[in-house]
Amino acid sequence: MNNNITLVVMAAGMGSRFGGLKQIEPIGKSGEILLDYSVYDAVQAGFNKVVFVIKHAIEGEFKAVVGKRIEKMVKTEYVFQETDALPEGFVCPPDRVKPWGTAHAVLCCRGVVKEPFAVINADDYYGKSAFKQTAEFLKNNKKDYCMTGFRLVNTLTENGYVSRGVCDIENGELRSVTERTKIIDCKYTEDDGATWTALPPDTVVSMNLWGFMPDLFDYALNGFSEFLKENINNPKAEYYLPSVVSGLIGSGKKRVKVLIAEDKWYGVTYKEDKQMVSDAINKMSENGLYENL
Repeated sequence: MNNNITLVVMAAGMGSRFGGLKQIEPIGKSGEILLDYSVYDAVQAGFNKVVFVIKHAIEGEFKAVVGKRIEKMVKTEYVFQETDALPEGFVCPPDRVKPWGTAHAVLCCRGVVKEPFAVINADDYYGKSAFKQTAEFLKNNKKDYCMTGFRLVNTLTENGYVSRGVCDIENGELRSVTERTKIIDCKYTEDDGATWTALPPDTVVSMNLWGFMPDLFDYALNGFSEFLKENINNPKAEYYLPSVVSGLIGSGKKRVKVLIAEDKWYGVTYKEDKQMVSDAINKMSENGLYENL
């Protein structure tokens, strides 16, 4: 059994998405943000280290606004995703502004994560069962990976369309993830609304909750070098984590177990979502789920 498991939190984009960390509005009654609940749930599930992937530009603010609270809960480390953090032999173009993507964010943890680990977005709420299932898999597995998905109907908002990775699953294992960028009410469009295709409400979608063994870093590093050979001068090209996973599945190098969280996923996609999310989280707190947070 793996006694040590780590939670990697992709947070490098928080400053740009929210216009500065101080503009992250609290969800909980005591000023908690969604990340506080995710880390709390992860620690309760058995994760004993958290690694935040951030940028140097937000380091001071992030540690003051977020890190100081998390550090009281669990061992905490920070790594930095910068555009010039490239493999030997590659030089970042001077006009590159956009981060290199989610797989690069995870690759930045290579020096500090030596144990099985999960990866999440910093600004999503996944719920207790998602972390419990992921932790159990990581503790009892030595080779394969996992993806903890959600039912599509449990990830939607009434305030606009969403993008979701629709999973193709065979015998409980992930075969592929297809990105649908405009979904409303369990229907998606690929022609700006001219036609709509229905998806079953119980369709499993990926919300970027992955479970990996440490060997992912070697695969990702090799893949990143190949990616850069073709894309280093493309200012918009990004190296995505699902692409790395898909490549490993396709080559037969890895199997990815699909775990399904039946809880509702929460995120503030639109400003109108905030009150609904806040009400739901605070109701959970009133019911005793977060009394020690």
